[in-house]
Formats: sequence, structure tokens, C-alpha cells
Amino acid sequence: MAKTLGLGEADTAPKCLACHALDVPSGDRARTFDLTDGVSCESCHGAASNWLGPHTTKGWTHQQSVEAGMYDNRDLIRRSEKCLTCHLGTQEQFVDHEMIAAGHPDLYFELASFSAVMPRHWKEPLPPDGQADDEAIEIRGLAVGQAVQLREQLRRVARNAQSSSWPEYSELDCFACHHSLTEAKESWRQELGYNGRRAGNPPWNLSRYVVLRDILNQADRSAAQQLAAEVDRLYRLIGTTGSNRAQIAEQATSTADVADRIAKRLASLSFDHSLTGRLLKNISGDGDYISAQDERAAEQAAMALDSLFVVYSRKARIGNADAVRASIHKLFRQLDNPSSYDARKFAQHMRALNELLK
Repeated sequence: MAKTLGLGEADTAPKCLACHALDVPSGDRARTFDLTDGVSCESCHGAASNWLGPHTTKGWTHQQSVEAGMYDNRDLIRRSEKCLTCHLGTQEQFVDHEMIAAGHPDLYFELASFSAVMPRHWKEPLPPDGQADDEAIEIRGLAVGQAVQLREQLRRVARNAQSSSWPEYSELDCFACHHSLTEAKESWRQELGYNGRRAGNPPWNLSRYVVLRDILNQADRSAAQQLAAEVDRLYRLIGTTGSNRAQIAEQATSTADVADRIAKRLASLSFDHSLTGRLLKNISGDGDYISAQDERAAEQAAMALDSLFVVYSRKARIGNADAVRASIHKLFRQLDNPSSYDARKFAQHMRALNELLK
């Protein structure tokens, strides 16, 4: 990739090190600093010189660590923002279409799934009702993570739309172009149609919206309707030939503001076991819409459903739990070869899962 992009050696290229290592100015490096450590504690928690020793002493509080310079990852919005600096990107560090063409994987994110594969080394904050409930904490994290990743994607769209390189193809549905070709009569894309856009115009990638849409339909119906209207306006602008870039940037910014308010609202909501069950049913029951948004949207749904069922099954005695797990696994199998993804098959598996959850 580095050779294709003309970056020199990958292990010294700032464009690579920005995310794949803790790359700080030489004046900020301690004697023991080693760039080859890659992504380390301070990548997520901030410079540790003022809090590393004290934060393990008896009586030391999290707030004291924050005041000493630790990044506040207990705040779910800030935690999601920190993850997304690399798992989505910022104005300074990003994966664009050029990098993807050179071989870099497209970026995706789901806070609950990503957190689950880390050895837990933290204590979660109590929910708004003051009751410690691991399920509520994890589902709130999933919901907030979805809202923040949409907000940050929208801000990225606004930035890119104002640049001379628009359209930035990494903002669009990759597999609208990069998919296995079939005869027209066998194409599920042509069968579904183009939803108000001209055939051949790749649509905006809605994968960071589809799960949040279903969460809001259960948690905050008014917010769901407002966000849907804003997203639909932006989707149509991006999918229209010759759209005004200033209009796209303005609409993306206003939609990001809505997503920001939603993230703050979700961070303060109480989540319970019954809501987890409803989310499982609501997302799996939305298979036709989700699958039609292509492979990346299906991927988000599969990760969210897996996270939701893991926490739901801790409390519930589910007679067909093994069948449900196998059905979720089948969703992931549909994503093994992204260019051969078939929306009809994914929707069929979603319906089968939904039946098992009734």
C-alpha cells in the first residue's frame, strides 16, 4: 500500500502511523518510548505521565485522573469519538478512496462488538437510574456508538463536499460498483430499483444509519422521524447528478447536529431487558430495508444483533438459544464474500432469525 501511495516505508510514514501507532512529537517522548509498540494505552487514554502512577493508588478517583490529563472514556460519547478518530477518521487522519484502492480495508465500527473483543480493564459508570446493570450499560453503549458514528460520518461528508475532490467515493456505497456482475435478469439490484436516483449513480453509504434507525423507532419515535427526514434529504442530494456541493455540505452539517442531539439523548436514557428484546425483534424484522442498503449495512445489522443477543441471553432463559446463535452466524456467513453479497438471501435469513425470536 505504501509503495502504491508513494509513502516510502510504511513503518515510518506519518499517514500510516497516525492510526497504527502512538506517533507523538519527539519532544513529548519519554526515554522508554518505543514507536514499535504500535497502538498502546496512551493511544486511547492520553498522555499518562501525570496519572499513570497515582491512578492505581487507594482512594484515587476517576475524576482525579481526568483532571491529571486522562481522556474520559467513561463518557460514552467521548469514548465513541476516541475510537472513531481511527475507525472512521478525522480531518487530519483518514482512509479515502485512494487508500482503499491501494489495498486498505474500508472502515467500519460498532462500539459494543469492538469493546467485547478487548480484555475489560475498566469499570462502567452507573446508568441514569443509579442501578448497576451490565445489560443496560452495554446496550446504551451500542446505541450511543451508532449515533456518534453517524454524526462523525456526516461531518466528514460536509468536509469532503467542500473540497475539490468531491465526490469522495469512500462516502458512497462501495458495492454499488464493486460487485460480481450477473445478467440483468439475475440482478437483485436492478430488481429493487434505484430509489429516486438515476441508475449508475452510486448512493450514499447508509450503513451508519440503518441500526440507529431501528433503535430510535423503539427508544424515541419523534427523534426517529426527524432523523429519517434529514437523512432522506441528504441521500437524495448525494445521489443526484450535478448536485450543489454547498447544499450537500449544509444538509450534512444540519443532519449531524440532529445526530449529536440524539447521541446526548441516548446517553441519558434508561435501557432495560424488555427493550433489548424489542431491539432484537425490530432490527431482525427490518431485513428488507437493511439488506437493500447493501453489504456494509447488512454487516452493521449482523454485528448489532450479535451484541444484543449476547447480553439479552445472560438474563433470559431461551429455549432455542442455540438456534438463534446459529441463525446469527448464518448472517455473518452471507458477508464472507462482500462482492457476491445478495440482498434477497440476507433478507431471507433476517426473516428466519426474526421468527426464532418470537
